[in-house]
Amino acid sequence: MPEYDGICPHPLDAGPEVPRPEYPRPSFARAEWLNLNGTWEFARDPGDSGLERGLVGQELPERITVPFCPESALSGIGDTDFLHAVWYRRTVTIPAEWAGRRPVLHFGAVDHDATVWVNGTEVARHSGGFTPFSADLGGVAAPGEEAVVVVRARDAAHGPQARGKQSTEYANHACNYTRVTGIWQTVWLEPVADVHLRRPRVTPDLAGGCFHLELPLSANRPGHRVRARLLDAEGTVAQAAVRADLDLAPRLVLAVPPARQRTWSPDDPHLYRVLLEVTDAEGEVVDRAVCTAGLRAVSLDGKRFLLNGKPVFQRLVLDQGWYPDGLMTAPDDAALVRDIELSLAAGFNGARLHQKVFEERFLWHADRLGYLVWGEFGDWGAHTGGGTAWDNQQPTAGFVHQWLEAVERDQAHPSIVGWCPLNETHQRLHDRRTQLDDVTRAMFLATKAADSSRPVIDASGYAHRVAETDVYDAHSYEQDPAAFAKQMAGLADDAPFVNPQDQSPDQVWSLPYRGQPYFVSEFGGIWWNPEEAAAAGEDRDVSWGYGHRPRDEEEFHARFTGLTGVLLDDPLMFGYCYTQLTDVFQEQNGVYRFDRTDKLDVSRVREAQLRPAAYESTSASTGGNTAPAGEER
Repeated sequence: MPEYDGICPHPLDAGPEVPRPEYPRPSFARAEWLNLNGTWEFARDPGDSGLERGLVGQELPERITVPFCPESALSGIGDTDFLHAVWYRRTVTIPAEWAGRRPVLHFGAVDHDATVWVNGTEVARHSGGFTPFSADLGGVAAPGEEAVVVVRARDAAHGPQARGKQSTEYANHACNYTRVTGIWQTVWLEPVADVHLRRPRVTPDLAGGCFHLELPLSANRPGHRVRARLLDAEGTVAQAAVRADLDLAPRLVLAVPPARQRTWSPDDPHLYRVLLEVTDAEGEVVDRAVCTAGLRAVSLDGKRFLLNGKPVFQRLVLDQGWYPDGLMTAPDDAALVRDIELSLAAGFNGARLHQKVFEERFLWHADRLGYLVWGEFGDWGAHTGGGTAWDNQQPTAGFVHQWLEAVERDQAHPSIVGWCPLNETHQRLHDRRTQLDDVTRAMFLATKAADSSRPVIDASGYAHRVAETDVYDAHSYEQDPAAFAKQMAGLADDAPFVNPQDQSPDQVWSLPYRGQPYFVSEFGGIWWNPEEAAAAGEDRDVSWGYGHRPRDEEEFHARFTGLTGVLLDDPLMFGYCYTQLTDVFQEQNGVYRFDRTDKLDVSRVREAQLRPAAYESTSASTGGNTAPAGEER
């Protein structure tokens, strides 16, 4: 078993010719892996007849660069029409040095319904375009042998499907963008023993000064044990071991001595490493992996949302995670880091990762850089496209399982401070139960069951349908700061602004507010493009934002400062989320251009945000308990 205690292993064949060569899962890393990005055979299958036509066993006519989707320029295909089904094929030699272990084939994400064959044998099916899946190749392809990997991806144009911001029309429109079909995250192989770790669950316990580990295993064999060692820059902090032959998911506690306790926060994003090992009856290590962990806590107290027991105003930005050349796939790892750095430079301290499950490396960089994020799901696509506002949302059971896969993947990232499974589910409340009611409650309860350490908002913006939602919010794109202040004035009287703006007694969309922590999770969206500032026309298929375009940059800054000031001055408002970080295609309301270059004086945006927030002041933050970790509360 190779020695390894780092967090960025190198693949056997990575080099400058391999796109996205970096390790795709740095928060749960093994030493050996093989990157399968690069050139694959490819075929478009407009009639979805490829299986009947024998494409599983045939060479494919085109070439595509994985992991970029065929709609993107970086893929080499650049076909933005509807792609109802596509096929991929690649032959790979499984490293002979993996002898005695089972090769596992991993897909970071394939949109939307994937089937995988290896050497003509079906090895995996997966539904959902945002979450990873794997295929154990044991008994199908062994180390030293060739494996012919074939993937079919189906992507329906219509009907309920979690699409996020992907357009269901031929062209981009409004806030919907070019579709993404097929493979759009890294494909890779790694070897594992018969008994190996599955995705571990690492939960910080700041009050107890420890980490709780739950370690699911592929099997429980007599004599096997699991052990864990917590490390910081000085070396071993704590260690523990337990039998692995009794519990399906053995549990361990790593107690951090007070002198070595260092909380994770935006000011000090300290990460520990957790070295995990599985040993057999003879004491030999059969599996080894390294995780990262941050010791931090999230709690709620009345209207207060607390980080490590303290009020931290969340200056969030809406981040769509789209790129001109890669669409939902960043062109390189540096682009992920750059987006966080651009946000921080503008004065934001975090983001709503909007209508998309971001690739895991983004979250790892957020962990490293102390960037607060809300983990979200790309649930748009549930609207029926017609009917009334009484039963127009039809999310399926698939939304629940796909969202749970995202929570399972990302549970251990300290940068995630809250979960948001649904967004703007426009549908009225009435006296008949609907599919939206059932799925909203299912996603809320499933999230709470999967992770009790973070608050959950049932649905951001419209249609709060779970009375006990941990957090309540609203969206407002009012552009006049004075009118915005009047709109937001009711929070002190437990009557905050609730969507929609024109809500009346006979048009209720959300259950009543019950005193939860409250924030405006979408606002601003100021339509600003300096090249078009003087344009008389308003062709919103070409350029659009909220409100009228400022006449000049000075008007933009006055409006931005006024709107953010309303929320910064409210002692009961725990944060906000400004729309948005960058322009995206025709949606030109970003702080930066789509290519990430400056389009305004970012220093003034930063200055407007970084003045003290009333929420963080002493007078506004009484109560609560902020004793150091490990002390009695």
